[in-house]
Amino acid sequence: MTAPSTFGLSSEARNLHWLLTNLVEEVPGIQSVAVVSSDGLLLLSSDQARNDAAREARSDRPTGPRGSSADLATVVSGIGSLTIGAAKLMQFGAVKHTMVAMDEGSLFVMSISDGSLLGVHGSADCDMSVVAYHMALFVGRAGHVLTPELRSELRKSLEAASAGSTR
Repeated sequence: MTAPSTFGLSSEARNLHWLLTNLVEEVPGIQSVAVVSSDGLLLLSSDQARNDAAREARSDRPTGPRGSSADLATVVSGIGSLTIGAAKLMQFGAVKHTMVAMDEGSLFVMSISDGSLLGVHGSADCDMSVVAYHMALFVGRAGHVLTPELRSELRKSLEAASAGSTR
């Protein structure tokens, strides 16, 4: 699934699309990105078509979990729930970010607002500190505009794009 067209979206939604696309295109090693609501629904994902050029140099590597932003959203939601539960159990406060390092890549999860999460799948050679820094910039810019109304608009936009692609 790719990001839907920004035609007809509010300026806030278009800005979030731009921020996400910029994150993927500007940060070396990022394979895919997903923004997930507190209830685990995909709100926004990296646009495969726009990011293909940035990934051409890494064409021999996977482009994301099974190539699907929905799969990334599921993983991000699950890790988010697990770490939130662990933090409550340990009474250490809110979870700010989580990182999972694997042989062939990394997964980063960062809280945005109201339980929303930003998930990034990075390649094995990505600079984790650079990815985390740019994720924090995204969260800082997106957190205050990710209102319930905007989350609803983004979700409807993804549903409409999904319905259009299955026809």
